[in-house]
Amino acid sequence: MTWYLNHLPHAFPHTTSLARAPGPDLETSRRAVEDQRKICGHKRDADVFELFLSQKELTDVIDLSRFKNLKYLWLHHNKLHGITFLTRNYCLTELYLNNNAIFEIEGLHCLTSLHILMLHHNELTNIDATVKELKGMLNLKTLNLYQNPFCQYNQYRLYIIYHLPGVELLDRNQVTEKERKSMISIFNHKKAHIIQSISFGRKVDASWDPRSPFKQKQAQRAPSEFEFASNADKTVFDDPEDAVFVRSMKRSVMTITSLNWDTVPTREEKYLEEKGTQPVQMLTVTLR
Repeated sequence: MTWYLNHLPHAFPHTTSLARAPGPDLETSRRAVEDQRKICGHKRDADVFELFLSQKELTDVIDLSRFKNLKYLWLHHNKLHGITFLTRNYCLTELYLNNNAIFEIEGLHCLTSLHILMLHHNELTNIDATVKELKGMLNLKTLNLYQNPFCQYNQYRLYIIYHLPGVELLDRNQVTEKERKSMISIFNHKKAHIIQSISFGRKVDASWDPRSPFKQKQAQRAPSEFEFASNADKTVFDDPEDAVFVRSMKRSVMTITSLNWDTVPTREEKYLEEKGTQPVQMLTVTLR
C-alpha cells in the first residue's frame, strides 16, 4: 500500500542545497547561537552539548555541524521550513522541531542516535518521504507527528507503527500490543497469515493472499461402494482428504453400560438364600 499525498503549494520557496549564501536570516540564527554560548559559558565548540533556540523567529539556521557533541537542540516555535542545517550532528539524542512550518525533513536520516523527536504542528504532507527518513533511527523511542497534513489518513497511526516498530510513544500515547497486531494484519497479510497458522498449531500455505479471489473447493461425495452401519470400510483412497470426508459421514456409535439390578439379590433374599450366588450381570445398550 502506498501512502502518498501530493505536496500542497507552499508560501515559502526552499532549496535543498547545503551551500547557502549568507543572509539576514542566517545572521539572526548566528547571533542566537553565539548568545547561547555566552549564557552557558562555552568557549570551545566541543563543549556545547545543548542549544536552546526556541522562539527566536528563525526562518533558517546556520550549519551546526561544528558542534559535534551536541545532544539536545530546541528549535520549536520558530518559522523553519526545512532542516538542512543538521548534517553531521551524530550525537544528537533529543530534537524539538514542533510548531514550525517544516514541509520536508530531508537529511534527518543521518541522526541515528535520536531518542526523542518532536515534529508536531508542522506542514508535513508526504508520509512516505517522512517514514523513509525515520526508518534508520533504531534508537528512536518517542515521536510526535500529530497536527501535520498527512495525519488525516484513517490508518495513519498504524502505518507509522508498522514502519517504525521501535517507537514506543507515538503522539503522546503509548503504542499497545493490540496496535502492533492490528498493523500486521493490515499492512502485512502474509505475516499475519503465518502467525495465525502458528497460533492454531497447523501448517498452512503461506502464499495465501486474502486479497485474491476466494476459490471454493469442489464438493466431495462418498464413493459408491461405501456402506453405512457397522461394516468396516476397507476402501483405500489416494487423497487423504477423501478418507477424512468418508469418516466424517459415518454415524457415531454411543454405548451405555449399566448394572442389571434384577440379578442382584436383596438383603432378605440373601438371608433366605432364595437366589443362588450367581455373578452380577451388566447390561450394554448400543445406539447408532
